[in-house]
Amino acid sequence: MKSLANIKSAKKRIEITRIRTERNKKRKSAIKHWEKEFINAINAGELGKAEENLRQAIRYINKARSKGTLHDNTANRKISRLTIRLNKAKQELSAKEA
Repeated sequence: MKSLANIKSAKKRIEITRIRTERNKKRKSAIKHWEKEFINAINAGELGKAEENLRQAIRYINKARSKGTLHDNTANRKISRLTIRLNKAKQELSAKEA
């Protein structure tokens, strides 16, 4: 796509922004994927699989945080909510068994 910029440095900045946007989209997409996998495992009652998916989600969230794709508080909030959800599922499972 032809840019509207005429100055060489502006054209370069547009291209760099496009590249970074694509990179950030991929990171966010990976996070969403593992969050969905985690939630599906919880809903299916597979806590072992859910724990593994939670580890993967946290890994991708932390990677996005360190690269600047996600703000620190956003990453912490996502991790906290997912962990709380897993703990709640574990409590419900132990309550059913008891």
